Amino acid sequence: MSSAAALVVPALKRHTSTVIVAHGLGDSGAGWMFLADQWRQQSKFPETKFIFPNAPAIPITLNMGMRMPGWYDIADFSGDWTNRTEDEAGIVRSQKTFHNLIAEEIKAGIPSERIVLGGFSQGGAMSLMAGITCQERLGGIFGLSCYLLLAGKVREMVPKENPNKETKIFMGHGDEDPLVKAQWGRQTADKLKEWGWNVDLKMYKGLGHNASPQELGDLERYLLERIPDQGEK
Repeated sequence: MSSAAALVVPALKRHTSTVIVAHGLGDSGAGWMFLADQWRQQSKFPETKFIFPNAPAIPITLNMGMRMPGWYDIADFSGDWTNRTEDEAGIVRSQKTFHNLIAEEIKAGIPSERIVLGGFSQGGAMSLMAGITCQERLGGIFGLSCYLLLAGKVREMVPKENPNKETKIFMGHGDEDPLVKAQWGRQTADKLKEWGWNVDLKMYKGLGHNASPQELGDLERYLLERIPDQGEK
């Protein structure tokens, strides 16, 4: 199953860190390139390479089986997020996609602790799942307007050493999200904390299923903390 090549915004200076941003269902990598464009205009993250992968077009059951860009199929999006049929095969396939992207950056010389994986909605859900199951310790993991995938078995998929147990996880969620309920975000953060992960969840008043300037500002501060510029060497 193929997808369009990831979109890449190279570092302006010496490349010392990488941020991978995964889009939501029906979107594309181009839909989130505004983040890199905005920070470039503000002369922020000059040492950071941004990668915006594209999900393959797959049949989405919830969309009457029509094909659209998706990291995994969704059959039902109502009720309790922990009690739904999930596309495990699709989730695991996309997990490998993100782990491969991380491996490629490490091979190119970027320390894993200088790599951040995150995303929005479906992309955020995949980033949480792929992040906590990654074999390498990451610099950061973030998920916006998302929820926990494979809640009943994801802990079994975490490497024995649990390299990301101490990795700070940032989550952002609108308290009026009509699609990915705010409760799902809270439950996800609570469950990850219960399992021992370091999670900071911020709820945004009046925000629906999108990202607000306040949320993106919090994300920016999170990234500045996780992958500060190292300066010329």
